Amino acid sequence: MNQTKYIFVTGGVTSSLGKGIIAASLAKLLQARGYRTTIQKFDPYINVDPGTLNPYEHGECYVTDDGAETDLDLGHYERFLNVPTSQANNVTTGRIYLSVIEKERRGEFLGKTVQVVPHITNEIKDRMQLLGKSGDYDIVITEIGGTVGDIESLPYIESVRQLVWELGEHNGLVIHLTLVPYLAAAGELKTKPTQHSVKTLMESGIKADILVCRTEHEISDEIRNKLALFCNVKREAVIQSIDASTIYEVPNLMLEEGLDIVALKKLDLPKKAAPDLKNWNTFLRRLKHPKHVVNIGLIGKYVEMQDCYKSILEAFIHAGAANETKVNVISIHSEYIDESNIEEKLAGLDGILVAPGFGERGIEGKIEAVRYARENKVPFFGICLGMQMAIIEYARNIVGYPDANSTEMNEQTSHPVVNLMEEQKTITDKGGTMRLGAWKCDVKQDSLAYKIYGKETISERHRHRYEYNSNYVAQLQNAGLIASGVNPDTGLVEIIELENHPFFIGVQYHPEYKSTVANPHPIFVNFVAAAVQAKKK
Repeated sequence: MNQTKYIFVTGGVTSSLGKGIIAASLAKLLQARGYRTTIQKFDPYINVDPGTLNPYEHGECYVTDDGAETDLDLGHYERFLNVPTSQANNVTTGRIYLSVIEKERRGEFLGKTVQVVPHITNEIKDRMQLLGKSGDYDIVITEIGGTVGDIESLPYIESVRQLVWELGEHNGLVIHLTLVPYLAAAGELKTKPTQHSVKTLMESGIKADILVCRTEHEISDEIRNKLALFCNVKREAVIQSIDASTIYEVPNLMLEEGLDIVALKKLDLPKKAAPDLKNWNTFLRRLKHPKHVVNIGLIGKYVEMQDCYKSILEAFIHAGAANETKVNVISIHSEYIDESNIEEKLAGLDGILVAPGFGERGIEGKIEAVRYARENKVPFFGICLGMQMAIIEYARNIVGYPDANSTEMNEQTSHPVVNLMEEQKTITDKGGTMRLGAWKCDVKQDSLAYKIYGKETISERHRHRYEYNSNYVAQLQNAGLIASGVNPDTGLVEIIELENHPFFIGVQYHPEYKSTVANPHPIFVNFVAAAVQAKKK
């Protein structure tokens, strides 16, 4: 293909309809037909990236290999496509305006008055075409965050309008995701919200080429015809997206609806071979027909909002399918765990995962959960802060340092077994300044980590400021806390584990970010396997 084709996905009526899942599902089908496909997300908020956002505000902050802190939808893109994303795959209004303002300060606009049109829209269009111009992709799908009609989204919608016109016929198309609600009192589906949403889009100069209608009930031919007529789209381009038991069913549902065929027709591209979804459907079959069931306790402090741990939850789905096991993740708020109720809270669990996080709240509960897992031989997995809690617990209860802590929680501790990296001590800005992205780790042979990975050098993604204090590593190792993974360049410990325990591992990085349908993360796979074995005993 000489020219990259562009697909834009907009949303109407309400947020949280699943634009990211529809975009990822279409990309999966196009990829399965042999097209090199990628997805990017344009978010309308003014933060430069999600790195400084509280998880309650925007869910999980996803991190790419190149260290970009991005929207959690990029996690869906990678999990579906098994292709790494990068800084270029997620752009925010904050980043757009920051770039334009920096150009203005450098005098690049030659004294012109800087305006939304053309300067902001030109910047957006340049970013939208960045991946397409790389030569690596045949089709670029761009998801526009927010809802059509939002004041924040207007520059993006205008940019899409301009770009579709500039690209010319058959080079760009717009998919509009909307809601067809069911009114129980009337006993029928209603199309009016969709009509209004499409009208709002048309007022901005954009005609939707394809309508994807989210619904809880089957959409009749009569309703499809009505939507086609009133929304000015072809009948074949009215696509039903009905509720599914898992997001991983959506590619098959979109295949049945012909979404990929309609898109290829609009872009004047050949269908090529039928989508090869053999491995995908094998995963789905194993997911839907498990042979075992385990209960994993997720000990965290953002458990009220599941999106805060989205990648962890999805990694358990991948690992569960790999083990033909249904993983029941039981969320337990660490703030409400203490020595008096730990038995009651954690009894009956087949495995315990202590989740990542920041700040002092809920820390003592996490430490208690680690102690419970260690003493009761329950399979344990600590991620980032979870590994740090395991270090603190061991220093307190085995080595005999009752006030051992992280300087993040207590700067006055006499035993800072976890402390701030030296290069972090002079940093004042919070955004994009942590240890981020992919870092190497050397894995010791004859360790649990080596058994899991099967190789001596690995690369994993990070997002943290505080590290295992090197001054305590030898002492804790002599007491039985093994440092089985170390960064070859910095000497910082990346993995800890215990001998004489069925499964006990803590990692400073975030393995959940790299788990995909095609490649479930080996730590999650082995952790679930250990939980299955623990349940059998």
